[in-house]
Amino acid sequence: MTTDDLIQTERATLIKTKAKALGFDFCGISRAEFLEEEAPRLETWLNHNYNGKMAWMANHFDKRLDPRKLMDGARSVVSVLLNYYPEERLPEGSDDYKLSKYAYGQDYHFVLKDKLKDLLTYIQTDIGEVHGRAFVDSAPVMDKVWAARSGLGWVGKHTNLLNRDMGSFFFIGELILDLDLAPDSPVADYCGTCTRCVDACPTDAITEPYVVDGSKCISYFTIELKEAIPQEVKGKFENWIFGCDICQDVCPWNRFSRPHHTPEFNLSPELQGMTNSDWEEITEEVFKEIFRRSPVKRTKLEGLKRNVGFVK
Repeated sequence: MTTDDLIQTERATLIKTKAKALGFDFCGISRAEFLEEEAPRLETWLNHNYNGKMAWMANHFDKRLDPRKLMDGARSVVSVLLNYYPEERLPEGSDDYKLSKYAYGQDYHFVLKDKLKDLLTYIQTDIGEVHGRAFVDSAPVMDKVWAARSGLGWVGKHTNLLNRDMGSFFFIGELILDLDLAPDSPVADYCGTCTRCVDACPTDAITEPYVVDGSKCISYFTIELKEAIPQEVKGKFENWIFGCDICQDVCPWNRFSRPHHTPEFNLSPELQGMTNSDWEEITEEVFKEIFRRSPVKRTKLEGLKRNVGFVK
């Protein structure tokens, strides 16, 4: 091992140790380079219009595949995972309106971004003059791909990242740095012959293992779609009014999920006490109060009412 290799390994270890201290559950590193294998997959996915009305997913195709086009001098991608699996859950009976578990607490974009900025500050203080950018769903970065390349898990048949120790209920973020670091190796795919996620999807959004038609996903209909929900999916939502966790809930790997330790993601008392009639009669004032720091704010009151009315 050369002196440069030793330095890169030492720096990678320092960054992972600090990431753990900041509350991240896992941290891995990959080289910032062109995603050669992903290019044809992404092109095919877009050509099938699986992005639906999410036109932004077709933008910046070259940047999505090469972090060096996002940041000059990029050398490494540091990927982190932050668990959001809740200890307390909303009722999920057949008659209850359901909310994706990632939306129980505060908007993860801000929580994760703040932690990543703290990690970058540490790197700049402890290692030296390092330039970097933090990303949390805010730019054309293929976070699941980078996390998989960094050895944090594999992309499962439902296209979520799966970690053998913790399942898939976590948020992903990245730091792109102009710093050479010892990269981690990808792990194997442990989905095996299991097709539970494929079989369980009520709208058949998983068209084949490892391919999701985003325009058929309940999360797409209840969050991304801004117009009327198509009648052909009426009766298929199983009462999900914001997001959907079905493919994750049925995944055997999520038996290893453990409650998170991030207070910002805790279920708020106001949300915990919501009944079906509360959801149906929600006012602008109540919506703003309960969801002022929540991802649910994205739908606006009109969108949430549309979703409730659609599954009612």
